[in-house]
Amino acid sequence: MGVALAGLIGLLLGSFIATLVLRWPAGRSVLGRSQCDGCGRSLAAADLVPLLSALASRGRCRTCGASIAPFHWRVELGSALIGVAALAAMPGTAGWLWALFGWLLLPLVLLDARHFWLPDRLNALLAVVGLLLAGPMLGTTLPDRWIGALVGGTVLALVAWSYRRMRGAEGMGGGDPKLVAAIGAWLGWQALPVLLLLASFGGIVWAITAQRKGDQPLSARRVPFGVFACTAAFVTVPLWPLLSAR
Repeated sequence: MGVALAGLIGLLLGSFIATLVLRWPAGRSVLGRSQCDGCGRSLAAADLVPLLSALASRGRCRTCGASIAPFHWRVELGSALIGVAALAAMPGTAGWLWALFGWLLLPLVLLDARHFWLPDRLNALLAVVGLLLAGPMLGTTLPDRWIGALVGGTVLALVAWSYRRMRGAEGMGGGDPKLVAAIGAWLGWQALPVLLLLASFGGIVWAITAQRKGDQPLSARRVPFGVFACTAAFVTVPLWPLLSAR
């Protein structure tokens, strides 16, 4: 029942997250009525049921037949899978906190992937929730999480500062240190090396792969580090207890 409930909650949250990611960068309100991009018709409740509406309409507006971007149902499905995976692998309070962690990370992943943007408000929300609630997830104390936030943010800020001093150009966005600080508020300082190792490895692999497919120099290619930091953070939750077990 916990797994099913987490999947249902994930679907509902995924619908909101998709709307947030599409509207916020464009300066639109995330609370307004949803409309068809083709004919402008306000969507009824029957058009907004996560996943089911897209399946029933075959991905098209019932009025004008315009194609509906699959982004919505993909985010809904991804959000549902976060909840299902968390509760299936880690039942109880820890699993629910892991699912919440994933749901808070998801909009940051999408915004960074699409716009290279990690909003301060989302980073702050992630950090505050982590400091207040995340203890039972990995058995970390509040001082551990405070230190994790301070050390994580400081390390990334120093990396960004050092690159700027050596190369005379920005090498990291301002949101990345804040994101890692917020993640540290969930994981604690002990798991930070694993997080940074996984995130850096993911970013390097992505940059090399992208370089082989394009003609832009590797040094000039923008890397959405937040995507890899968030993914690594979610993976670190089940991985860290295995690595730290004696």
